Amino acid sequence: MIYQCTIAHPVLISGIGLHSGNRINMTLRPAEAGTGILFHRTDGERPITIEAISANVVDTRLATVIGKGGVTVSTIEHLMAALTAFGIDNLHIDIDGPEVPIMDGSAAPFAEALEQTGVRSLPRSRKFLAVRKPITVIDGEKRISLIPSRFFRITFDIAFDHPCISLQHKSIKCSQEVFQKDIAAARTFGFFKEVEYLKANGLARGGSLDNAVVVGEDNILNPEGLRFQDEFVRHKILDSIGDFSLAGYPILGHFKAYKAGHDINHQMVEKILASPECWKLVEFSEADLKAALRSGASEFSSDLALSKA
Repeated sequence: MIYQCTIAHPVLISGIGLHSGNRINMTLRPAEAGTGILFHRTDGERPITIEAISANVVDTRLATVIGKGGVTVSTIEHLMAALTAFGIDNLHIDIDGPEVPIMDGSAAPFAEALEQTGVRSLPRSRKFLAVRKPITVIDGEKRISLIPSRFFRITFDIAFDHPCISLQHKSIKCSQEVFQKDIAAARTFGFFKEVEYLKANGLARGGSLDNAVVVGEDNILNPEGLRFQDEFVRHKILDSIGDFSLAGYPILGHFKAYKAGHDINHQMVEKILASPECWKLVEFSEADLKAALRSGASEFSSDLALSKA
């Protein structure tokens, strides 16, 4: 996908906010090339626009939260992951509450909405962030490294001292097909004691077994069980795709993460942006675009971007 893209038609998405417990309405609208992903809080006296970029991240403790002027939008990572998978570069998101609806705890409802509304190419080429030298962030036991790759890849390892999770490993080459088949439906998860603590402190008011996997002392509390045997690590990959999108460009590189979460994901994006010697922005000329159309090769953009880098 070497052209910038937006959605073909507006789409309304409504659901419960995980922490507020309130119903939230969100309208996705097409945007022109060069716009980026913009969240518009519409529930105040006047709309407040917040760009979905790393510089606007204000909190990563429970979710990825962006904000400006004291106004925030929380839990953006699942929606951002779906937009990344579908190659959406430009979008207006009108939202009448402080958090993106949690839906079923996964990105599947967002992916379904994007598939239904369709994707439209725009008459401007994309810029890719092509990694040239390794970058590493370490925070206690957590660590992420980013190395050069022809594609956007994520390899993730988690380790929990719990019989239902234990050690899990998964590695994917990120594409729309892989995302929809293997990642989108993986739900957010939490431990029962943590959920009870959050509710006691006025958070997770909208949380339930309908929108999260809840782990008890030695079992999964959801009656239907897990959607994947390794649903936990798949959801970690989902979160990471959304978090890494805040770099502002599609990334050609291989992330390798261990015990990572929103906090270190944000640290990695900030370090990437602060290390321009480790990457190069590549953009296609009109001649490149015409050659891509003639070739029809599915991997053309990755190979060309790598050669330009």
